[in-house]
Amino acid sequence: MWPSATSALRVLRFRPPPPPPPISRSSCSSYPNLITTLFPSTLPLYPRRLLRMANPNPKPTAPNLSSSSKPFSAASISASSTSRRSGRGRGRGRDSGFREDRHRGRGGGADGDSNRIDALGRLMTRILRHMASELNLDIRSDGYVRVRDLLKLNMTTYAKVPLRSHTIEEVKEAVKRDNKQRFSLLEDNGELLIRANQGHTIATISSESLLRPILSADEIPVCVHGTYKKNLESILKSGLNRMTRLHIHFSSGLPTDGGVISGMRRDVNVLIHLDVRKALEEGMKLYISDNEVILTEGLDGVVPVRYFEKIETWPGRETVPFEK
Repeated sequence: MWPSATSALRVLRFRPPPPPPPISRSSCSSYPNLITTLFPSTLPLYPRRLLRMANPNPKPTAPNLSSSSKPFSAASISASSTSRRSGRGRGRGRDSGFREDRHRGRGGGADGDSNRIDALGRLMTRILRHMASELNLDIRSDGYVRVRDLLKLNMTTYAKVPLRSHTIEEVKEAVKRDNKQRFSLLEDNGELLIRANQGHTIATISSESLLRPILSADEIPVCVHGTYKKNLESILKSGLNRMTRLHIHFSSGLPTDGGVISGMRRDVNVLIHLDVRKALEEGMKLYISDNEVILTEGLDGVVPVRYFEKIETWPGRETVPFEK
């Protein structure tokens, strides 16, 4: 007797579907073709998802713990976030920074104009302090040279701008911008002259012509030389030496004093105070420059330890004992 239609449907309803063929890991690369065959309408809509499925079980990559890797910090994370937010596409913040640096190096744009003037000032410092004689510039005993002669030199600034392409107005701007007031300008019979205020190694420069002499200790209540702990042992053996320069430099104030412009680096960690009264009484000549740097040739190029009033650390200001 034939089974009823109802029982046949019941048998079909509970028959399990055949299992899909096994897919090995090596056949994962055929996933896109398999999905295209089974679900052709989904391919245009989910191309990135299909690419991800090419490797369904990726192995986690261990972090690089080599010595060249750098630990995360709040500052680095913040900087990374800022970089990502700075442009619409990935890497825009970083790439724009590189472009900006290259742009500044060429001397273009607003930042490039600033870099152009700053680079001009750096080159003028080098020429006026150390190179004027070897470049055959007519330099006076007070350090002045003609600006037009300076601008004729066949040299290039750090911004890769030929010195000859600069103007007198740009020279004036470089002098104005210099935060340590390294230069002075002088107009003499309609001719504009420029000089470095201190720091010379040129032997033809005269201290009396370049600088104003200090005649009394009351003129400079503070006279301090900034240096580093690594140099202190040598200084205590042989004193302060002018080396290749014409003078030994002192500052008229401490590193944090707002009025101190030049004469000391701000990162020094040892201060040597000069006994100005004793130095003047025993014949040491002291001078002050237009930008308030105190200078001396010392005695035969050296300020001996016996003229040190005191030595202290900075910024802790702990007294350093020494023998005079």
